[in-house]
Amino acid sequence: MTERTLSGERADILDMLAEQRKMFLITLRNLDDEQARTRSTVSELTLGGLLKHVSTTEQHWIDTIRTLDDTAEFDMESAMEQYYMRDDETVAGLLERYEAIAEQTEAFVAGLADLDLQVPLPTAPWAPERQWWSARKVLLHIIRETAHHSGHADIIRESLDGANTTMQQGTDAGMTFD
Repeated sequence: MTERTLSGERADILDMLAEQRKMFLITLRNLDDEQARTRSTVSELTLGGLLKHVSTTEQHWIDTIRTLDDTAEFDMESAMEQYYMRDDETVAGLLERYEAIAEQTEAFVAGLADLDLQVPLPTAPWAPERQWWSARKVLLHIIRETAHHSGHADIIRESLDGANTTMQQGTDAGMTFD
């Protein structure tokens, strides 16, 4: 990531998001593509699928703030695809995409004029009435989503090969999210 000079609330939000990404990414250290596609629990979730999901989720919510589309509807078909790492996808490629999305998020938040901006959320089967959140709440939701799935990833990784974030924190993974 590039050096930034933000301060205050935007800096705090971006710092917390960077910390949550870093914790999530620990679960992917030294993981090959086959391992990333492997189910290690009764859940359908895999580490590759979770990586794809947190990337897509972050991008989706930033696009939601950017477009302010008060007619948007949640696309269930494409939403389910984001949980699966396809055979033509690699961990390296998904990590590269996540890093690019993180950089785009940081630039967007740095330039966002007002965190109180009211953002229309896409309607969905579980939320058929349009809701409006502040841009701040959307950003906090991205942090919550990343943290939530970091916990899933930790369990999956530990079930896969015994590694977990506690035991791997001191290991340099070459990630550039901080």
